[in-house]
Amino acid sequence: MKKEVNLILTPEQAYTPEGYRLIAAQAAGIPPDAISGIRIIRKSVDARGRQIKINMAVEVFSGEEPASPVENVFRYQPVQNKPEVVVVGTGPAGLFAALRLIELGFRPLLLERGKPAHERKKDIDLLENNHELQTDSNYCFGEGGAGTFSDGKLYTRSKKRGDITRILEILYLHGADKNILYEAHPHIGSDKLPEIISSIRKTILNAGGIIRFETRVTDLSVTHGKINHLLTHRNEKITAAAYIFATGHSARDIYYLFNSRGITIEAKPFAMGVRVEHPQELINHIQYHGRKDKYLPAASYNLVEQVNGRGVYSFCMCPGGQIVPSATANYEIVVNGMSVSKRNSPFANSGIVVQVLPEDYRSYQNMQALAALHLQELLEQKAYKLAHSGQKAPAQRLTDFVSNRSSQDLPVCSYMPGTVNSPMHEWMPDFVRKNLQEGFKKFDTRMRGFLSRDAVIVGVESRTSSPIRIPRNPETGNHTHISNLFTAGEGAGFAGGIVSSAIDGENMAAFCANYLNSL
Repeated sequence: MKKEVNLILTPEQAYTPEGYRLIAAQAAGIPPDAISGIRIIRKSVDARGRQIKINMAVEVFSGEEPASPVENVFRYQPVQNKPEVVVVGTGPAGLFAALRLIELGFRPLLLERGKPAHERKKDIDLLENNHELQTDSNYCFGEGGAGTFSDGKLYTRSKKRGDITRILEILYLHGADKNILYEAHPHIGSDKLPEIISSIRKTILNAGGIIRFETRVTDLSVTHGKINHLLTHRNEKITAAAYIFATGHSARDIYYLFNSRGITIEAKPFAMGVRVEHPQELINHIQYHGRKDKYLPAASYNLVEQVNGRGVYSFCMCPGGQIVPSATANYEIVVNGMSVSKRNSPFANSGIVVQVLPEDYRSYQNMQALAALHLQELLEQKAYKLAHSGQKAPAQRLTDFVSNRSSQDLPVCSYMPGTVNSPMHEWMPDFVRKNLQEGFKKFDTRMRGFLSRDAVIVGVESRTSSPIRIPRNPETGNHTHISNLFTAGEGAGFAGGIVSSAIDGENMAAFCANYLNSL
């Protein structure tokens, strides 16, 4: 027998199965000792009122063992002798495109400019501790893409794009914790993702796929509306019947390459701003109404306001996390955030960004589709020049920034390369500064105490998404002018985050398979 029931629990009751077993039995109408198993289906924290609740939906089993939490069936057949598809990039879009290609009977050949996940760790350590940036191996480039060492949040609103459950189940089968299948805001953690990504690599290789690391695409040949071949930095020529580019929003060289070879790209909306960091204890106090409870997770927030006709919003909020250096080229500063699985850092950070409008980069219109990208580059380069020291980042107390005054000192910050006291209100573009300042004031009316002297802003948070979109046919998935080119994920401008990028990668693999089967 199996019965689904909804439970409203205290944080302590929801913390362990022993805490809610009796309540689940009562809700299911069976004796506790008759329960053979309980499986959580959904779980979320409701902190809207002073009495914080945990909402759970569970399946209660009696006389049978709980069913497998995985509903889908994944068949990774041998593809050694199947037609090859080149996949450029091994972030979520590229990896999931490869897995889907294998299911559909094609052999993926993945080209990755960076290193395998575990080798990336060494370069990231050098970046954080010695300020030594490897331009092809960093927080953005390498196996697993930006998601591997950038938190691993799996929440997405892209439910119309594909099967979210399918993506979560694939991650679970490759080593993610079971809780990603039922948490309202699932999260893996940067400490666990490398092993999961390595497991996905093994699945691809075991099926006969090919992965070539430290292989950067530098050129391509296009004639009669098709890509004929790619060239790598070793001047190797790589040919296939179809190509999937899943290169991420930071692979600017690919945008410049496409533009130079007549492959249409276009500007798209994006946002820029700063990363703000508070003591996690303060965010807990605000969100949990002053309640201290060891059974509650590190509190998060999601803030959105309209200021002067622009969106100002939080992005990639990392409770119990740290700020990390995410530059991909020398002479630029870019920051992002991450959390490990336990989210037990004493800091909470989030990007707070302002919508960028065409009028903001009008002076660079001679660069056409690349104008917004140029604006992004200039801000990152300015942050580098003002910090004066390697990967140290400019920073300012939040209250000082809002009040247009320089900070006398800075609070302790999680950013490992270090911060440099900088009057960010003086040098950030006016459309960013003014709207951020008003946005922070509005946030404080919703979260009293958010505008705190103990909070610090660190700059710049400039890569919330790509400022470029690579147009594609919505019916067939391929580029509007290049029939055998399929672009996927954040770099294509059609996704944001791990899950939506993975879904987009799967979708493009299916479109690619349809194209090849029609030849």
